[in-house]
Amino acid sequence: MDWTLIFSRAIESGIGSEAVIYALAAIGLNVHFGYTGLLNFGQAAFLAVGGYSIAVTVATFGLPFFLGVAIGIALAVVLALLLGIPTLRLRADYLAIVTIAAAEIVRLVVRAVALEGTFGGTDGLQGFSDSFYAMNPYPDGQYNVGSIIGFDHRTMWVLTVGWILVALSCFVIYLLMKSPWGRVLKAIREDEDAVRSLGKNVFSYKMQSLVLGGVIGALAGFIFALSRSAVQPDLYSTDLTFYAYTVLILGGAARILGPVVGAAIFWALLILISTFLEEAVNAGVINVITVTQVGPIRLMLVGFGLMLLLIFRPQGIFGDKREIALDAR
Repeated sequence: MDWTLIFSRAIESGIGSEAVIYALAAIGLNVHFGYTGLLNFGQAAFLAVGGYSIAVTVATFGLPFFLGVAIGIALAVVLALLLGIPTLRLRADYLAIVTIAAAEIVRLVVRAVALEGTFGGTDGLQGFSDSFYAMNPYPDGQYNVGSIIGFDHRTMWVLTVGWILVALSCFVIYLLMKSPWGRVLKAIREDEDAVRSLGKNVFSYKMQSLVLGGVIGALAGFIFALSRSAVQPDLYSTDLTFYAYTVLILGGAARILGPVVGAAIFWALLILISTFLEEAVNAGVINVITVTQVGPIRLMLVGFGLMLLLIFRPQGIFGDKREIALDAR
């Protein structure tokens, strides 16, 4: 078995583009769920809005790249308003139902045959990332981080931009949560009736939280699209949202770095298990499964580990039980 390959792939995944994407998506969910108590089950919709805004702006209409970024952020704000206005005055479960439905609506709209000329249908869109990679300061070649991991120049540019966005998002959330605004959000999570009795506009604060988390989700959508140089509607299924929740729960909700650490651990662990099983099967160490069965088995093992985490440490690895914990009983 090639142990160098096993650990190098795991480390690359822990700092790679998937970790960046899900860290940003989970940071947005952390604003919603961790700090405000909003059940947003449609974060995939915000990623789709971000990714498709760049793709449609550049590939379909031939407009500048940064205009697509601005449109994506603006549409994320509009989507948050459309979701929040009819639901945020109601019980939390209404928001959960509306957001998961909205995510599916967005996915089905962009894959619709009638709109294939704009969104590309089930094949999606390509050819929109040239302007982004034209700004790449890394010369062509392979860049090694340490002795066992490395990325090409295109991936290095995506990771540089992605991790800068992660750092800036964490810094902004840190400043906001230390401010009176952030303390109101936490109070709403604990008892919104008490906050309302103090004269605060709970609906307004919830809406601001939904918008902020949605915009960060759109940033994740930008990186998602640019890292693949393509968008395809079925990539934005509900699985994406629940993976982001897994990352958030793993790292610890209501913690600034919880989503970041959770994303790194989740993807490193997922690829570590996958590569180990593949190497073990190929080497004949494990002969009760085939390589094609490794994918479902790794998800089973990671899911089992998450169940144990919820039972024995419901606040997540780095969470504070005094602030928030999920009841797995």
